[in-house]
This record gives sequence, structure tokens and C-alpha cells, in this order.
Amino acid sequence: MSMDPKKLHAVLSDVASGKLSCEAARTALLEHGQGELTLDPWRLERTNVGEVVYGQGKTLEQIRLSLEELGRRHPVLATRVSPEHGRELKGLFPRGCLWQEAGLFCLGADLLNADPKAPNSDLLIVTAGSSDLPVAREALGAARFFSLSAHLISDVGVAGLHRLEPHLDTLRQARVVIAVAGMEGALPSVLGGLVKAPIIAVPTSTGYGANFAGLTPLLAMLNSCAPGVGVVNIDNGFGAAVLAKKILAGS
Repeated sequence: MSMDPKKLHAVLSDVASGKLSCEAARTALLEHGQGELTLDPWRLERTNVGEVVYGQGKTLEQIRLSLEELGRRHPVLATRVSPEHGRELKGLFPRGCLWQEAGLFCLGADLLNADPKAPNSDLLIVTAGSSDLPVAREALGAARFFSLSAHLISDVGVAGLHRLEPHLDTLRQARVVIAVAGMEGALPSVLGGLVKAPIIAVPTSTGYGANFAGLTPLLAMLNSCAPGVGVVNIDNGFGAAVLAKKILAGS
């Protein structure tokens, strides 16, 4: 676990006053960081995005400890939380917010209530198909956690491209668009030729065998002929939301 700021200040003060040697202080800091978890509670101050708990592969106790420790300083989000762990976390933190369909749990923020300004949002998240919704919901929930004005448009992929037309006016008002697509991953290229906003493309593992668990749309998005399309990793809705936050913060 990361050292409490008051304890860290005490160690540094003892070094400055001569009560504690540099070697003894180094030992104390190293000993405090040992164990299964070494958290980074000052990441928010450094990067404007606090540490987020990646839940997949972690035990319930590891997630609980991480949320508890990080939550002492600021709101905290956990991603890739299994349904079982989500229900258990809700029991441990009754005031926490669980969005089971997105695999998200957080303390100190509301992920479920839409921004009142939607659909005229700074950030629009668009899915090619409804099978891409779990990844899109992860992006939407993370965006809400970051206090972005975000809205979701679902199931407008190239299999029925006419479904996109009713949303074009809204899309053209957005400052950033996240396009989530599996199969052949064509949606970001289509959007890149229609809107002025930067496109953050998210390939998903949705698709039959030749989709190669998301590799096919990943390569298609990287090879897009539409300029202004950037690509994050397969199924990485959270990473797309972080990038959108940084773009919007700097624009």
C-alpha cells in the first residue's frame, strides 16, 4: 500500500531534522511498499486521471483494499469487475455505484444517470452493433466518472448504414467521437469521412473466427484511409474514455 501522506511527511521531516538517516528512511519506505498492492494515490495530481483499479484477475479483497485506500483521497473507479464481485462490493460499499453491464464499480460518482445536456454532448460514443455495448458502456461509464458530457448511440454499423443518418447532426456537434466496432471494424473509417471531431476507434473481439478476437478490426482501424482516426487496444473502452478526457481538457 502507498504510504499515508502524513506518515510520509513525518519520515521526511525526521530526515530533515537529523533524527533519521537517509538509509533508515529508505528502508522504511521500501518496507511500506512491500506486499501484493502498491497503489499510486498521487496519480491524479500528476496526470489529471487518478489511479483506476483493474478488477480482472484480482481477488475481492484486493479490489476492496484498493478502493478503500484510494477512496480516502478522491472518487475511485474499478473496471472489469465480475458480476459476482460487483454484487459483493455493493454489499461492502452500499453507497457505491455498480453498473454490472459495464463491469464498473465506483465510489464517489454516479455512473448511471445520463448528463442532462445529452444528446448534444462533448463526447459521443457510437457502436456498430449491440454486441459491442459492453465495451461502449465501459467507455460511457468511465466518461461519466471523469465528469464528461457523454452520450451513447448504438447499433448504427455498416450492415445498415442508413441507421447512421438520423444521428449525423448530433455527431457533427460533438467535440470527440468514440467509435466501437467488431467484425471488420469499418465504422470509424465511415465516421472519419463525415465528422470534424477526432475519432477514437475501439476494436472489439465481437465477430466470427476471422475476426481473430479483435485483431481484424484493430488492423482495419489502423489502416483507415480516413484521416483523424486514432486507435486504442482491443475492447479497451476505458482507455478510449481517458484519451477523450485528455483531448477535451486540452482543447
